[in-house]
Amino acid sequence: MRVALVKYNAGNTASVANALIRLGVEPMVTDVADELRAADKVIFPGVGEASTAMKYLRERGLDSVIRSLTQPVLGICLGMQLLCETSEENDTECLGILPYRVRRFESETLKIPHTGWNRIAEFDSPLFAGVAEGERVYFVHGYYVETGERTTATCEYGQKFSAAIGSDNFHAIQFHPEKSGAVGEQIIQSFLEI
Repeated sequence: MRVALVKYNAGNTASVANALIRLGVEPMVTDVADELRAADKVIFPGVGEASTAMKYLRERGLDSVIRSLTQPVLGICLGMQLLCETSEENDTECLGILPYRVRRFESETLKIPHTGWNRIAEFDSPLFAGVAEGERVYFVHGYYVETGERTTATCEYGQKFSAAIGSDNFHAIQFHPEKSGAVGEQIIQSFLEI
């Protein structure tokens, strides 16, 4: 199986690659359009800032490449947010694949960014095969995707937000499966089996 990780100067690519290697998959990290299109699965990881990431993607034509992918694609953290229409992070126009806005957490009582282990629930995706409701996964984010009909898992931190969203071949998760122990490993494995 050919698994490509989108290279776009965002953090956490190495840790996602290591998680795949532990599962017996040697991923390719690339920003080459033909390599992304030829992969069996594409993972769009990310830790970083939305406008800088989108600038990098647009300069290399990767925005249109990602939109055109027909194989299973998994967005992680910033990768999930960039699949949406817009982000409040520096008023960024994103890829527009998923019809959601990325909002900034606002709270006078909660620590922002939302960092640490939290429960996920309301699963509606093959990504969560074998995962029990209420399992904890690891989050690090100051922005969140609102909920809607394409929400495939939820989490609560001051309010309910989308822990996962999906449409057609695009799947996306706000948390970091590569840092979420056995549960995260199961979710990555389920993606590989889609």
